[in-house]
Formats: sequence, structure tokens, C-alpha cells
Amino acid sequence: MRIKVFPSPLSGSIKAIPSKSDAHRLFICAALSDKETVIHLPSSSVDIDTTLDCLEKMGARIKKEGEYVTVTPSPFIEECVLNANESGSTLRFIVPVASAVCGKVTFEGSGRLPDRPITDLTNTLKENGVTFSAEKLPFTKTGRLHSGTFTLPGNVSSQYITGLLFALPLLEGDSEIILTTKLESSAYVDITLGALKKFGIEIKATERGYFVKGNQKYISPDRLSVDGDWSNAAFFLVSGAIKNGVSMTGLDRSSFQGDKRILNVLEKFGAQITKKDEISVAESKLFSNTVDISEIPDMLPALAVLASFAKGTTKFTGGARLRIKESDRLHSVTQLINSLGGKAEELDEGIKVEGVGLLGGEVDGFNDHRIVMAAAIGGSLSKKEVIINGAEAVNKSYPAFFKDFESLGGKYNVI
Repeated sequence: MRIKVFPSPLSGSIKAIPSKSDAHRLFICAALSDKETVIHLPSSSVDIDTTLDCLEKMGARIKKEGEYVTVTPSPFIEECVLNANESGSTLRFIVPVASAVCGKVTFEGSGRLPDRPITDLTNTLKENGVTFSAEKLPFTKTGRLHSGTFTLPGNVSSQYITGLLFALPLLEGDSEIILTTKLESSAYVDITLGALKKFGIEIKATERGYFVKGNQKYISPDRLSVDGDWSNAAFFLVSGAIKNGVSMTGLDRSSFQGDKRILNVLEKFGAQITKKDEISVAESKLFSNTVDISEIPDMLPALAVLASFAKGTTKFTGGARLRIKESDRLHSVTQLINSLGGKAEELDEGIKVEGVGLLGGEVDGFNDHRIVMAAAIGGSLSKKEVIINGAEAVNKSYPAFFKDFESLGGKYNVI
């Protein structure tokens, strides 16, 4: 789908959508628990639906009624085929879980997912009773996971650790996760630990990683609500800091989501923020910064647009893992800014952006939801129109993005 965005700075108030990071985790915990759990999910996305589909194919009963999803645990199916589509979270979370509760499972995927890393995870699972038919998707896993020591790096994907934290409490004996490098994106593991705690699962952090006691039971809390999404809220908050101001409701500042740090980063750029029940960002005079994105990698596309309007040159560091996202985001973000008439330079583990503004132009969405959303925000602030190719990629995490964009005064046409 091609979309033309017209210059029209956003303003007004909008409610944050549910966090897909939180939703994935709550639904998996619910499927592993002792009884049904009702989860409030005001809106969904392709990635969330993918996790629900996999859980259903594994045996859980999923019932959607309006804004609520009821997950009822059921005996797991011994053999099944699971398609993770383009969701790295779904794949990396479900592989260890299926290894613990199912027998023979075939995993499939699409887009860049078959080429995204997973071997560090599958290798440590192989050391503990599981066999895989291939090194990358599609593959079939056989064998049952047993307790033991799970060794893997912490700087490739925090999703590996999350997947193991879901599975290991179910095993007969105790287990230990040992990280061979510093854990990056640690807040995503914090989201996992928060979800597990809601279902009665205890995990002990150690100097080397995590200790997980076996034979634990997931206990349903009966009803839950999915957190508001700080990751996708960032696009609108950035827009407000550049021009006109934007307010958002439904964001919890006590959330485990690491991307709530967007507020601190915006303040470092000079943004004026009011933090009450509603988060309000006012138009501000912005100044360049050096930003370490190792803990907030998903923020780069939005922050690169912000940096284009901040006086001076901003340098983003700590972004090596961004090369293995839905796109190589160091490359795609650089291309995005330059295609819009800005000035960005790709570095080995980051990018540099000069605050020269954006002119407009035509951009490739790289089949990456965050690139498309950044392009739309950039287009609304550019001097001329912006054409976005592959705009349907927003469906991965935020199907209603352009509807909400329009409600804040954004102007676009499908062409």
C-alpha cells in the first residue's frame, strides 16, 4: 500500500494502544495457568494475534468478546504446526514453551524472520533434551526439555531469556540461566518477570543470570488488563515535542516497559513535558544529544525524526542489535531520513543525524512497522508531501495507526 502524507503537524489528545510486549507475555502465562484468565485488550495487532493463534494450536482455548480475551488452559497437543509469521517475540517465546509441554512441533515463519537469529537459543535447548531439524525456519523440534543449565549471550536478544523464563518453571527440577555477556534490553526481561509474578511464578536473579525453581504452578489472577504501549506512543510524543504539542492517556509511568524512558530522552533534547494522568508534550526548542539506545532500541526511528529538528548533530550509539530487527534499522532509518531530505550517516553501531529539518520525498517502508510510522510523523512535519511505500507494515503492531494519526490532524491519502 502506498500512502501520501501531507504537511500537517499533529496536535490534540489520544489514548495509547495496548502494549504488544505486555500482551504476548500475559497470554502465554494465561495459557500455562491453572484456570481461565480474562484479559482486557482494547485493540490487537498481527503480532498479538499470531501469539494467540500459536497458543490455540498448542491446545489453549481462546475466546474473544469485544475488548476482552478469555484464555482457558487445556491439555497441550502432542504434535502441531505453529506459524510465527514475522513475529520474533512469538517465535522466541514459544519455542522453549513448546519444548517443555509438547512433543513434535513444526515452526514456520515469513518475512525476515527465518533469517533473524535464534541459534543461541536452540543450541542451549539442544543441550537440555531438544532436537531441531534445521538451524533456521522452517524447522521441527522433537524431544522434551529437561531442567539444567542454560548458557547463552545476553546481547543478542532478551527474548531468548524470556522464552526460557516461561518454560523452566514447568520442568521437574531446578534450572539456571547463565548469561555470557551483559544483558541488553533488560527492561524487556523486567516485563516478563512482572507478568510471571502476576501468575505466582518466582524467579531469582543471580550474579550470572537467573535461578528458576522447578515444579512451579502458574496461578491465574482471574482478570488482567494489558499495559498501554510506550513504544508506539513515542511517535506521537516526538511529534508533539517538535510542533504543536500532543497529549496521551493510558500510559502507566510505573510500567516495566523500558520505552517509558522516552520521556527522559525527550527532556534531554529540551522537550517540555507534563506528567500527570495524561502525558503532555509541548512544542519546544530542541537541542542535539548523544543517545545510547542499547536499552531502548525500538525508539531509534522516532528519535531520528526528532533529531532532524534538534539544533546540532545527534549521535545514536549502542545499536548493533538493530541490524537484526524487521529491517536493518541502522540502514533503514538512515535511508528514511536522507530520503526525506534530512541528513543522516550510518555508523557501525549507530547513526548520526543533523538537525537540518525534513523537506519531503518518497520513502521505502522496508516492511518495517516502525519505519513506516516514523515516515508518517516525519511527513506531517516536512515542508512537502511524503510518499510511503509498504505502509501496510503498521499492521504488525498498530493497525489503527493512520486512523489515530488522522484524528490528531494528520493528513494522508492512499494512492
